[in-house]
Amino acid sequence: MPDPRIEKWADALVRFCLDVRPGDLMLVRATPEAAPLVREVYRRALLAGGHVTTVIALPGMEEVFYTVANDDQLRHVPPVEELYTERYDCLLNIAAATNTQALSSVDPARLRLAGQARGRLMETRMARSAAGEVRWCGTLYPTEAYAQDAAMSLAEYEAFVFDACRLNEPDPVAAWLQQRDIQQRLIDWLTPRDRVHILGPDIDITMSVKGRTWANSYGLRNFPSGEIFTGPIEDSAEGTIRFTYPASVNGRQVEDIRLWFEQGKVVRATAARNEDYLRAMLDSDAGARYLGELGIGANFGIQRFTGSILFDEKIGGTVHLAVGRSYPETGGVNQSVIHWDMVADLRRGGEIRVDGEPFAVDGRFQV
Repeated sequence: MPDPRIEKWADALVRFCLDVRPGDLMLVRATPEAAPLVREVYRRALLAGGHVTTVIALPGMEEVFYTVANDDQLRHVPPVEELYTERYDCLLNIAAATNTQALSSVDPARLRLAGQARGRLMETRMARSAAGEVRWCGTLYPTEAYAQDAAMSLAEYEAFVFDACRLNEPDPVAAWLQQRDIQQRLIDWLTPRDRVHILGPDIDITMSVKGRTWANSYGLRNFPSGEIFTGPIEDSAEGTIRFTYPASVNGRQVEDIRLWFEQGKVVRATAARNEDYLRAMLDSDAGARYLGELGIGANFGIQRFTGSILFDEKIGGTVHLAVGRSYPETGGVNQSVIHWDMVADLRRGGEIRVDGEPFAVDGRFQV
């Protein structure tokens, strides 16, 4: 008998997040670890009238590619990838890794080469999303690998994921719509304002968001979600920030990141671990040293760090900055092949002031 939480999960993804309609072209990406959820999503999407394609990647294939491929192969973008990006109506990515460190020994230059070749796909997807031409969602299926990163047993981590996704609620969709309304009140207060000042231990940074649009993320594109975000004015960031939690990308954990900004640009960057990788990422292209996102975590149902950005950037009482590409729907115009989120915890001695007024103190909203 199917797990009722899996059924609720699939229903929310198909009906709420992606709003699958008759005739929609829908792509589902996952690994075999997520089979229970993939099957239920597939069934419900077919019942909704969608034309569903599944791409199930075997564990270890990505590692083989980045280890064996020559430069020409790294630069190659398969036509099928272009088709999915340019033509499909619904894109669902279910992360379900068996080894989150699989790419940790790959030369960053090889990753950058492949990333640059696929940069136009990211640009196309973001532009189609901003124009309402594609509905996409990313979620995460609990595996032993993620549980280990979070220092939990698999059973404990499964309970964490189901709870974070509101799948233990009688009606998860209603719970996410309530989250939407809470966050919209914050956005309504922020929208006419300009200068954001973030303060905390080893944090003193300002930036302008004047005229930019705040996005309300309440479960449609990330599941779970619970954040508001915008694209800062590209040349406005001034000051320094130290990120509380390690930032992980492509299996590399970069710890104790500190960034110094002048006229919007990262002019100095240090890290206690994998500093060379941090600098390599910041040198990806001209836009990689500028901010593409300012996000504020508003999900107080997520309270612990797990090592997965899907959850960590949503922690109520945190702030995250992303270097690299902006989301077009926010009005941001920064271009880059990267979009790398980094999270700072403001729950102990942190503050966000907007035009001189307290917006959040010790992680709690004041408006």
